[in-house]
Amino acid sequence: MRRRQFICVIGAAAAWPLAVRAQQPAMPVIGYLDAGSPAAVAKLIVKFRQGLAETGYVEGRNVTIEYRWGEGHHETLPSLAADLVGRKVAVIVATGGEISAVAAKGATATIPIVFDTSRDPVGLGLVASLNRPGGNATGVNQLNAELGAKSVGLMHELVPKAAMIAFLGNPNNPNTADQLKERQEAARAMGLKMAPVAVGSEADLDAAFAAIAQQQYGALLVAADPFFFGQRDKLAALALRHSIPAMHGRREFAEAGGLISYGTSLADAYRQVGIYTGRILKGEKPADLPVMQSSKFELVINLKTAKALGLTVPPSLLATADEVIE
Repeated sequence: MRRRQFICVIGAAAAWPLAVRAQQPAMPVIGYLDAGSPAAVAKLIVKFRQGLAETGYVEGRNVTIEYRWGEGHHETLPSLAADLVGRKVAVIVATGGEISAVAAKGATATIPIVFDTSRDPVGLGLVASLNRPGGNATGVNQLNAELGAKSVGLMHELVPKAAMIAFLGNPNNPNTADQLKERQEAARAMGLKMAPVAVGSEADLDAAFAAIAQQQYGALLVAADPFFFGQRDKLAALALRHSIPAMHGRREFAEAGGLISYGTSLADAYRQVGIYTGRILKGEKPADLPVMQSSKFELVINLKTAKALGLTVPPSLLATADEVIE
């Protein structure tokens, strides 16, 4: 073989793998928008990836994920959502509450959105209806808004002498007012009083719990909010330090040392969000995917914390608990 022919053959062989790689489609990119922090939801992200993997997508192998975190600063979410839209991601995942979903919906009417919300997605303007979303968004509705009366009833059963209950809410979250109203109505029906305590930053937590103890509230309900979820360890510690029976809507609160939690399973919701995200990447349309309603509710009681607070948990509550932490 002549030298010139040999060089041409070698050059063509070297270029062939490059040509094959150039023909391979680029990995789809998921834009992930969360109102909280990566540390606060690390275990939940594992569940999201698990759901994604059930549809055949593995991060770093055949899909890329661009994460954007609100870190509790809700006012940054619209700009973070707009950044993901500018990057032309294939789908936006909005978790950490309805505030992320609303920000994503406000940023795009065309890029598919998969949300996780505890409020009515129809009322929020995210979808036309639960069965037929009709637009570019679908996801999971955790029904936490409907659990307000139940949480008041459980706390009253656990601490029947508590005539005054404090409600810890984040004034920076526009949904706090609705949560308070629902729980106040339930408390009023039971002959109880409920008063709001506003906390919008970690620096305010110590003073808030000191005030709750000073005003002798018999119990505390914590609002569903990404900020409070991220502060669950501190919330549990402060409640114990000030001898305040406290309830949160997430089992992770009880696992962190909180007294009691009742609500839907966040882990299950994040997994379902992952499944829907994968199905959309495979070509399905959000408009055709009904909003899933969470059906897994969890009552978790931390018996160790109850003993430290000097509380005797009624046998009826123990019998209905999904988990008792001892």
